[in-house]
Amino acid sequence: MIYYDDLPLNSEILSALGELSINYVFQPIFEADGKTVFAREALMRPTQMTVTELIEDYTKLGLLHVLEVATFFGAMQEYQLRGYDCKISVNSFPSEAFTPEEGKAFSDYYGDCCGIGIVEILEYPYIDKEAVKAKNIACEKQDLMIAIDDYGTGINDMDVVNMYNTKIVKLDRYLISGIDHLPEKQENVKKTVLDLHSRDILVLAEGIEEKEEFDYLVSLGVDLFQGYYLGKPA
Repeated sequence: MIYYDDLPLNSEILSALGELSINYVFQPIFEADGKTVFAREALMRPTQMTVTELIEDYTKLGLLHVLEVATFFGAMQEYQLRGYDCKISVNSFPSEAFTPEEGKAFSDYYGDCCGIGIVEILEYPYIDKEAVKAKNIACEKQDLMIAIDDYGTGINDMDVVNMYNTKIVKLDRYLISGIDHLPEKQENVKKTVLDLHSRDILVLAEGIEEKEEFDYLVSLGVDLFQGYYLGKPA
């Protein structure tokens, strides 16, 4: 169970965090050999409802910022408790960003995390330009990588990639499911990989469930891989 009581945050946000009952699991992200762990993605697991239900509730209440703060501080807490030494990938809402006080508190509390983090931009609920600007500045200052999640579906497209100092793009499962035997998907993903590589952006294929998908994507030059075929959340 994640606890927030001793964090250097103001009483209002601490009170809101105290209402949460959540754990975190981590799913590995592998390099192209399928064995070397490049990073681990932190995934929120509420104890009393699904993560989708929690996000929907907090969206209606206008409290997504609480989940943003909870995710970063909670994921880092669990990451350190587990003693991981690879990069950590933390999900982030495109509508939210730390206040200066929260950013300082995070830096003070986890000051040794610079250079080990990936901020993974989700595809919901909406994009806030001020939040984009704040994240670009914070990530550059702390040497963090920005990843765009679920590329190719929803709002996350090349326009979103260009908004951020993007270092990694995660291809949505829809683009790669069955790619080993679907020529239309093969051509689409091949063009996408070439385009992103021309911009010095790493390509991550998520949702890999079959060996054939993995092998084909390796042959296309995809850089990073995530999915049940390689490793489940734990």
